[in-house]
Amino acid sequence: MAKQQTEDFMAMKGAGYYSRATIGAKHVMDNAAQLILDALDRQPPADDGSVFQMTDMGCADGGTSIDMVGRVLGDVRSRCPSRPIQMTYTDLPKTDFSALFQIIHGLTETQSYAAEIGDLYVSASATSFHRQIVPAGTLDLGHSATASHYITEIPAVIEDHVHMTRATGDVRAAFEAKGAEDWENFLLMRARELKSGGALALFNFGIDEEGRWLGHTGGVTMFDRFNAHWKAMAEEGRIAVEEYRRTNFPQVYRTVEQFTAPLTSPGAVQDAGLQLEHVETRVLRCPFAEAHEKGEYDSDAAFAKAYIPTLRSWSEPVFAAGLAGRPAAEISQLVDEFYGRYEAEVAADPTGHAMDYVHCYLICRKV
Repeated sequence: MAKQQTEDFMAMKGAGYYSRATIGAKHVMDNAAQLILDALDRQPPADDGSVFQMTDMGCADGGTSIDMVGRVLGDVRSRCPSRPIQMTYTDLPKTDFSALFQIIHGLTETQSYAAEIGDLYVSASATSFHRQIVPAGTLDLGHSATASHYITEIPAVIEDHVHMTRATGDVRAAFEAKGAEDWENFLLMRARELKSGGALALFNFGIDEEGRWLGHTGGVTMFDRFNAHWKAMAEEGRIAVEEYRRTNFPQVYRTVEQFTAPLTSPGAVQDAGLQLEHVETRVLRCPFAEAHEKGEYDSDAAFAKAYIPTLRSWSEPVFAAGLAGRPAAEISQLVDEFYGRYEAEVAADPTGHAMDYVHCYLICRKV
């Protein structure tokens, strides 16, 4: 049986849900915007009248990156008053692009930069970043945040867990090999798109030098709780054991060494002209857990009710895909039950529950 391609089912939750719930992803980009501005300082774009093109790859509904993109494009406009700006948002075909355009064009409560920057042209491409998105030699600045951990397909079944961070042996090796293959291809596609001197700003989920990853920073491990509740539903007969077994996230969390290897070692990526300018890791505190610690929720239940949607906004398609073949209403009911169980656990005892963000930040240049 052919392996299911990630782009066949994956999309962040639509209708603006993603950016409303995933506040932490926005903070990641807002806090790292200066890394992009510094890259522009190191090699300022020429004010030569040509089109300046930026991409936001894995943009979801565009709401989480909107302030960062506005800040960066505002800087480009001030440097290059003669250059038209093409802003291209990209994500998988099932993305809610209607919500994206409404947010970017200021038709929601989210404040947008679009009306403030002259000679700006906004478009979107429903093309996976594992393929070339824009014509060769046309990209000035490529950006992707909290997205490139998605691989093209699941290379092996994790029998007793839902995520590769808990896989071992040959299964872990298969995920890491697939992650390396897709990462090198991702970089080669960007090298093909970039103009000479163009830059990449890649803020990637990963495993930092202390062995931390998303939702695994010293408290409750988020992916373990996903697994525990999903497995319990299988043991209770709410879902089939085979449905539990085939629910694996199409993700690879890479170490800093795995991220940088194609950029710092001889090989296809260096041959394509792509070089590393900057790398660092950061941990950003879960904004919901932080607010709870400050007493901003009136109860543990209120915290749980606010917290679970930030997990659901990106993970729901994986659990729904595990139930493929059931009627849509049945899938929806079971997925609601799953997140309801997680919410009840957090409400009963929120200690240690947090989706802290762990990223590796890379700035690359085509030379």
